[in-house]
Amino acid sequence: MQYRQLGRTPWKVSEISFGAWAIGGAWGSVSDDESLTALHQAVDCGVNFIDTADVYGDGRSERLIAQLIAQLKKGQKSEIVVATKAGRRLPRQTVEGYSRQNLTMWVEDSLRNLSTDSLDLVQLHCPPGALYDRPEVFGILDDLVREGKIRYYGVSVEKIEEALKAVEFPNVQTVQIIFNCFRQRPAEQFFARAKEKRVGILARVPLASGLLTGKFRRDSIFAADDHRNFNRQGQAFDMGETFSGVDYNVGLEAVEEMRALLPAGISMSQFALRWILMFDAVTCAIPGGKRADQVADNCQASDLPPLTDEAMTAVRRIYDEKIRPLVQNRW
Repeated sequence: MQYRQLGRTPWKVSEISFGAWAIGGAWGSVSDDESLTALHQAVDCGVNFIDTADVYGDGRSERLIAQLIAQLKKGQKSEIVVATKAGRRLPRQTVEGYSRQNLTMWVEDSLRNLSTDSLDLVQLHCPPGALYDRPEVFGILDDLVREGKIRYYGVSVEKIEEALKAVEFPNVQTVQIIFNCFRQRPAEQFFARAKEKRVGILARVPLASGLLTGKFRRDSIFAADDHRNFNRQGQAFDMGETFSGVDYNVGLEAVEEMRALLPAGISMSQFALRWILMFDAVTCAIPGGKRADQVADNCQASDLPPLTDEAMTAVRRIYDEKIRPLVQNRW
């Protein structure tokens, strides 16, 4: 496992980290025992950064991470950085909902779930775009830092325009944004500014909700409680969170073209993750994993050799021809 500096924080974090949405909910059934096994596998592979949120299973994901850390040896515990998110508990997303009372309540809920005195990193969880015109919200986060309840804060965003506004606030340390072979616009319009501001970038949805694993077919079936079944058109939350906003069948066609680019012995997931790591503005990719074997496969991407210029050009061509018209101007 290789490590990269996380913005202006003191942490160097694993290039392949662990996204803990799937072990909380909305990805079909998963047992807590299986989730803990997956988390331990991640740590054994060198992962030292875990991303979660208070709404993943209504705190279930955070509580599982607390169990993991309690089970680790003393030296391992001190190395793990846990990032959580706040804001999606609102029944309806409004700027007014990000009040001092609510932000403090959400932070204190996460402190209890994670069994800790201070949260390493709190990210606003895809708030309304108008929030970035309200500096007082970031002032509340600054106060929570001064109070010792959180160490650092950042944002998770849907749109590049939101990311560009966020990094202008001086204490925003990280931006979490969808970036993968199917969502390439951040590299064109955001990465340079993030590097200039020394802001860490967490590449979320790195495998396009599993499309880029190459394991799905047209007749693949997803459980009723899996967002890949119920949110394809954005019925529950932003459409871009599911398959990166790409039409499922179009995504399958693009993956089949990419499959021809795989070097011998490398899985489709590893190729897609290594593609993300080719961009030095990215701090880490945060693929999810409900099983230990998925986690182990993902983590190997960090130690792969760089992709060839020919492979990078081919991925860009596939994006331009098949995917760009679907996503480029939406997010």
